[in-house]
Amino acid sequence: MPGATPDGPATYLVTGGAGFIGSHLVDALLARGDKVIVLDNLSTGRLSNLDSDRPRPNLRFVHGSVLDELVVDELVHQCDVVVHLAAAVGVKLIVEQPLRSLTTNIRGSQIVIEAAYRHRRTILLASSSEIYGKNSSGPLREDADRIIGSPAVVRWAYSTAKAVDEILANAYHAERGLPTIVARLFNTVGARQSPAYGMVIPRLVRQALAGQPLSVYGTGAQTRCFAHVADVVAALVALLSTPAAIGQTVNIGSSEEISIRRLADLVIEAAGSPSRVELIPYERAYGAGFEDMDRRVPDTGRLRALTGWAPRHALRDVLADAIAEARAEAAADTAAAPAGQLIRS
Repeated sequence: MPGATPDGPATYLVTGGAGFIGSHLVDALLARGDKVIVLDNLSTGRLSNLDSDRPRPNLRFVHGSVLDELVVDELVHQCDVVVHLAAAVGVKLIVEQPLRSLTTNIRGSQIVIEAAYRHRRTILLASSSEIYGKNSSGPLREDADRIIGSPAVVRWAYSTAKAVDEILANAYHAERGLPTIVARLFNTVGARQSPAYGMVIPRLVRQALAGQPLSVYGTGAQTRCFAHVADVVAALVALLSTPAAIGQTVNIGSSEEISIRRLADLVIEAAGSPSRVELIPYERAYGAGFEDMDRRVPDTGRLRALTGWAPRHALRDVLADAIAEARAEAAADTAAAPAGQLIRS
């Protein structure tokens, strides 16, 4: 398997590689000597996420879409391994732009998987804990039941789209021998994560630093687990280097469970903020008919058995990093403000 043998560096195609998780994966692959081609349309990713890597000769950036079959085919031909991360992400984006989300997540994955099959490339497909829908039992194993609501509810349409992606990957593996790995990512947090698409920790941190009320949707009793992006990337790299992972579906996430209300309190405490918590009904945040789950906790036993992976960062590390980044961004914005004002005048 490329990346796991002493035959020299492999070439990885990372779709969505200028995004939050993708750019961190690019960093990790380059650091170990691999070559990386990034395909990203920059709709949610940022070229600045790759700033530290762009001078490196082993990195090539292609501004394009996974919906462009010719571009995808050519880039897959040039690589050894495909990591397909490009997707519409974030609850806010999915609710506000359902058609774009469905097209990107279903048609885009189909194009990438078909290209991987044509060129016989190993492919790791990033899936989502949204697969489990409203299943609030836990910890959730990879074979846990999917419990979803009406297809008229946009959130479950997204869950179904990710399920279609997984089914395609599994079918190509079972029927045509394509080497596939499906990684189901749970909540992931870290540097470069934008608060713009409904990501809860970046949003709460920025509200706390601004002294604004922290918006907690619903009752706040719903629980989640937040993994540091460095731990998630370490798991992805480990899976890519593990031949036994081929044909497997694997959860990646933290098992440190916390309610969103308690999370908001911790953010206020860690930021030293005078802010308070404001509970906001789901319908006010996302519109009528929005549905959520009470609990989402991964069982990562399969990942540990395959790779020996274990997280190295606790939730307090996650929050400390998120606060430090938000403060650095605010300082940079303040420093740049006079120049911006001069330009506007």
